[in-house]
Amino acid sequence: MTNLQIQLSWEDPATGERREPKLNVPIAFGREFAKLPAEIRGQRVSRMLLNSSEVSRYHVLIDWEQDWEQNHFVVIDQNSVNGVLVNGQRQTRCQLANGDTLQIGPYLITVQFGINTVIPIPNNPSTIQFNPNTNLPDPSLSPVRPVTPSGSNFPPPEFQNSKVDLQAIHATGLSVDECDYLAVGAGLGSFIWVDLLRISGVKAEKIIAVGLEAEPYARYKRLCLNSQIPLQERLRSNSDSCPDNIWGWPSYALRESWHDLTKGKINSAFKYLWQVFNEPTFAETYTPRAGNVFDSIDRETKRISWNQIYRYGRVRSIRKTEDGRYCVAYSRSPGNYAFLVCRYLHLATGYPAIQFLPDLQAYREKYQDFKSVVNAYEDHNHVYEHLEKHGGTVLIRGRGIVASRILQRIYEARKQNRNITVLHLMRSPKPQGNKFQKSQRTVKNHYEFQPFNWPKACWGGELRVMLEKATPEERQRLLGDWGGTTTADRGDWQKITAQGLQEGWYQIAFGQVVSVEQDGKNHTVTHIQEKGFGEMKLTADFIIDATGLDAKVNANPLLEDLVTHYNLPLNYLGRLVVANNFELVEMRNTKGQMYAAGAITLGGPYAAVDSFLGLQYATLVAVDGLYTARAPGVGRLNTFSSLNQWIKWSLNQSP
Repeated sequence: MTNLQIQLSWEDPATGERREPKLNVPIAFGREFAKLPAEIRGQRVSRMLLNSSEVSRYHVLIDWEQDWEQNHFVVIDQNSVNGVLVNGQRQTRCQLANGDTLQIGPYLITVQFGINTVIPIPNNPSTIQFNPNTNLPDPSLSPVRPVTPSGSNFPPPEFQNSKVDLQAIHATGLSVDECDYLAVGAGLGSFIWVDLLRISGVKAEKIIAVGLEAEPYARYKRLCLNSQIPLQERLRSNSDSCPDNIWGWPSYALRESWHDLTKGKINSAFKYLWQVFNEPTFAETYTPRAGNVFDSIDRETKRISWNQIYRYGRVRSIRKTEDGRYCVAYSRSPGNYAFLVCRYLHLATGYPAIQFLPDLQAYREKYQDFKSVVNAYEDHNHVYEHLEKHGGTVLIRGRGIVASRILQRIYEARKQNRNITVLHLMRSPKPQGNKFQKSQRTVKNHYEFQPFNWPKACWGGELRVMLEKATPEERQRLLGDWGGTTTADRGDWQKITAQGLQEGWYQIAFGQVVSVEQDGKNHTVTHIQEKGFGEMKLTADFIIDATGLDAKVNANPLLEDLVTHYNLPLNYLGRLVVANNFELVEMRNTKGQMYAAGAITLGGPYAAVDSFLGLQYATLVAVDGLYTARAPGVGRLNTFSSLNQWIKWSLNQSP
């Protein structure tokens, strides 16, 4: 019984990313490497670190034992504080069966072993890239894209230097424009930064925002629509989290209430006020309608002269200059290249790609079928149109907020055609939610609900202060304990799930995917390893992958080039390392400063970086940093100036 191996698999509690090590038994789990045994019975122990305060220094051991008939794997709790759950039940010593799940703190780990066990296709997600010219999800693009196309002489050879000489850049004969402030991305993160700069006193002509779409919410809106959040539906956001209004007043709830009151809709007007004054204890949390958010941003873009600030272009490379600034090489159209030079640069490039499960990618490549197997963030309205006309079966992968919204959309389609069934494939059951100190997330029907106070506590509570003060290792532990974004605690979604389970048209299955094939009737057939049943088949007309977005820096050619060229550090999640004010300190260039915001900074000083609040907070501390550095035109928003600017906002006057 030497070199026995077990396949472990789990999702990172902070990001949902997949880990699948294959380890020799015995295996020791704990929080401190030095406390884990190096050997047992003369055999080397595989030591696994789980960085969470809910995990004891030496928490649990997976070992093997012999009886008269056969050998068994056992899991043994090492007197840990929080214990170990085996298939949802707390155990001190338990024999393991193939496919069992262990919950150790926030980590939900599936174990697989046995001579006949087929190790599933690795679930490390591949990606669907955004087309660099159209900004649309493009499944035909290779995951690895060169920064500079073959045969192109742009950016010029000077960009191989650590610092470029601007005289050499001017000598290229290409257009070179200069500004004080440059926002790379031109999405919501860039818009909020530009908005606060304008409110703080910077003139529009001193700012440039470069990106692929003039509307700062264009990509976000498209992803919302593709994932079945139409304009009248509500986003997962707070009432006072307003990208168009840094003061958060009047909040979205107050604006919507006033709108309905002026239309004579008294009941709904008071309903929204009741929600915000009683959430979450006595009322469901208020969230704004997508269309209202986009309309409000449209108003603010006109007020701050965004059309004067925005410039179309695809940024190819960023370099420091010898005079203490930054030079950005970008293309305005195929073959039309130019440069931008700035003193202060802000990176908010958003999610570089969409996660796509590799077994589904393999299916699409093999069968060239892009209609039956889709990603939730791709345009897939044809699925619902087909279901409403012909009925059918849908297999959903993933259990976050997008999966919840997809289920709601299918529920609406069932009103047109009752002959629709849903199979929801989850890798393993979810016995309990993430826990931190005395707080714990609620779980119902294997969905974990994000608590109302999570983004707000990160915004201005003790959790934010705790994370800012923490070391990188402590941040990893805290984010693991808190958990990332999950689905929302919405009563209507919970009723749909409960109703579907009761009526039988919605079923939850657990298992590891082995492969996805197409049968003779053009149906998708998903082969899974299901605990206690061996290999099972799930047949469906459509498969919808709702496993999320990819925020790793190496998925973005621009960021990958920047990190490689300047040897920038990445945090444990593969994101940019930023200071507490979101500055990329390693990119400081004399007086020149570079800041970042959004998902590319996850793992740093703030947890909810990809939320509206997260983008606003990163902007506030970054502009504070600019004020401290005496950046030109940036004034401090004291009581008088802030009130004056709010009055201008309320009257829709230019800052």
